[in-house]
Amino acid sequence: MSDRTDNRKQPGWLEMYLASARVGALTFGGGYAMLPILQREVVEKKGWVSEEEVLDYYALAQCLPGILMVNTLSFMGRKLRGPLGALVSALGAVTPSLIIILIIAMLLSGFAEVPAVQHAFAGIRVCVCVLIFNSVVKLWKSSVKDAFCVALLLAVAAGSLFLDLSPVLFVVLAALLGILVYVFILKKHLAAGAEGGEAR
Repeated sequence: MSDRTDNRKQPGWLEMYLASARVGALTFGGGYAMLPILQREVVEKKGWVSEEEVLDYYALAQCLPGILMVNTLSFMGRKLRGPLGALVSALGAVTPSLIIILIIAMLLSGFAEVPAVQHAFAGIRVCVCVLIFNSVVKLWKSSVKDAFCVALLLAVAAGSLFLDLSPVLFVVLAALLGILVYVFILKKHLAAGAEGGEAR
């Protein structure tokens, strides 16, 4: 990951905590729905990190155990304020869920069976589908840039549809392929430069 944001103003601890809490409070349906909310909060509004860096953190978070949202925000916090920043961001991310779950546990029994709650969840699921679709569109625009990326996209899509393999395996294999392609292009570029130097 790059250090493109190192020369930007460091956010305060409370500001980081509240930003992460807002992301945590508005994330329904898992980490995939989080991406557009996170981008709006820390890229567009705050300018703390770039969109490419958010996607890097997001990809790394998927390779690790634990909650995708918390992992991603921890990477962001680590980038901005070091290890303590990671802790502050993680705490901010889980605070809204913790408060809501405690309130539900204390005040309501059979919460999920309440008709109004079931209808609310039905509406939330539709909203989550739209957020995930929005995430896919943003990922496509920023990640699928050449023929190699298109080929890799099709290969992973086919593998995930027809093979019963862990998503982590697909991420690791895609990373290895990206490294191999980078090394191949670098070697080709260096060889071309050497030939040009000899021609002179």
